[in-house]
Amino acid sequence: MTNDAKESKRDPRHEARRVALAILFEKAFHSTDIKESLVRINELYNERSGIASDSKITSEENSVDQKLRTAITEGVAGKREELDKIISATAPAWPTDQINKVDLITLRIAIWELLFAKNVPQKVAIDEAIEIAKEFGGTSSGSFVNGVLGTVVEKYIEGEKSPEEDEDVEA
Repeated sequence: MTNDAKESKRDPRHEARRVALAILFEKAFHSTDIKESLVRINELYNERSGIASDSKITSEENSVDQKLRTAITEGVAGKREELDKIISATAPAWPTDQINKVDLITLRIAIWELLFAKNVPQKVAIDEAIEIAKEFGGTSSGSFVNGVLGTVVEKYIEGEKSPEEDEDVEA
């Protein structure tokens, strides 16, 4: 299967995470409103779907789970400070301002899904984060994200400790 064929058959939930990453990445560098970004992305996807239908790729194959994308972008934006504290507690050697932006936003998305959304299976949230980190991050992004998320799972899910109870997470 060619890379183009793989691209056209992406899962709508995976696409939602990719688009959420792009929106949150834009927000990290510009003071854009999440809702404005969502509208702009919707317009781009509608245009893309129109073009795609002319080129044997159906709009269904190019779809994005818009509900998930909105939940992720709004959820991560709303919990950003708390997510960053969790990242700092689980990757103490890497202050958040020194983490590659793609890796940081990927971690925010995955941790939000693991600890706050709670409707995403743990394995799915981790696998998706690793895939996205490999796709958009640096050469060691996948391993870094995997390691941090492993610590998050060990500490907050298996250890059944909430971030609020963790003394390493500064209030």
